[in-house]
Amino acid sequence: MKKKLLATVLAVAMVMGLVACGSDSADAPATTEDTKTEDTKTEDTKTEDKKTEDTASADGEVKLAVLLKPESNEYWSSMKAGIEEWAQGQDGVSVDVYCAESEDNIQGQLEQMENIISKDYNAICAAPLSASNLVEGVIKACEAGIPVVNVDEAIDAEAVKEGGGNMVGIYTTDNVIVGQKGAEYISEKIGSGQVAIIEGTAGNVTSNNRTKGATDYFKGVDGIDVVASQSGDWDRLTSIDVATNIMQSNPELKAFYCCNDTMALGVYEAVVNAGKQDQVMVVGTDAVQNAKESVKNGEMAATVGQDNVGIGIACCELAVKAAKEGWKADASAEMPVNYIDSFLVTADNVDEYLK
Repeated sequence: MKKKLLATVLAVAMVMGLVACGSDSADAPATTEDTKTEDTKTEDTKTEDKKTEDTASADGEVKLAVLLKPESNEYWSSMKAGIEEWAQGQDGVSVDVYCAESEDNIQGQLEQMENIISKDYNAICAAPLSASNLVEGVIKACEAGIPVVNVDEAIDAEAVKEGGGNMVGIYTTDNVIVGQKGAEYISEKIGSGQVAIIEGTAGNVTSNNRTKGATDYFKGVDGIDVVASQSGDWDRLTSIDVATNIMQSNPELKAFYCCNDTMALGVYEAVVNAGKQDQVMVVGTDAVQNAKESVKNGEMAATVGQDNVGIGIACCELAVKAAKEGWKADASAEMPVNYIDSFLVTADNVDEYLK
């Protein structure tokens, strides 16, 4: 009897044990679901935290790098000074301005840009030495998620797009019209005769456009003969030699149109050396301070001016806006081109433009 009772108790205990195990097993999925819910909440929290970080970044300081052409050229040094002055009045914006070492240090400027990309800048503004030398740098900036604004001197936008990148936009002057204005002024003053054009660096887009504008205008004027169009390489000393040779080959020459003022000042020096101040007119481009003073002094006849500081500031503002809005390169989009008007500085209005 005792044995039967003990067996019964053991049997009941085993059944209850099995029931208890079954209950634990049935509760496991609920525990798993609770764990998943907690995981989901954690991910949601992480997402919200990331959004908060992104918003804070967009609302925080924008670090902008500006890469210009050589500071030895007054056009670019005054743009640099104007940008730095503008930056001082901006809340939440810091600007570092770099300049190329020389007009012919093509590779060096690309290396400068690559160095800029390796730093923690939010946007870059760049004025290239040639149409192609910063293309690779722009593409690398796009790959790094850094928006690039083209400053004044055109970067080959199609080559950038072929490499999978793009630029936010460009502010510049219509340099074909710049060349036309210089040629028009010369044509009105001399009526007819021989003229020459001093170009910038061979292959430079700005030089090509100014030369085209002047050449096309001169060709459309009866009695005007373009006897020479040669590179002064944006350099004063080179331009002295080039102008001297042109005057020796063309003793009846009446005027030079120069694609920038650095060269124009050199050309005027060559004219003085030849004793032809009363015969040969010199018109430059950019309206830098020294050129305006030359016009004021009755030396150079005129210079076609550009709002270089306005161009530089407009590019910086566009870059800051792009950085704040999270601009991303789209190789299928057309890059916006924005023009800022040029103006002619002559003896009649030079006082308005002198500082």
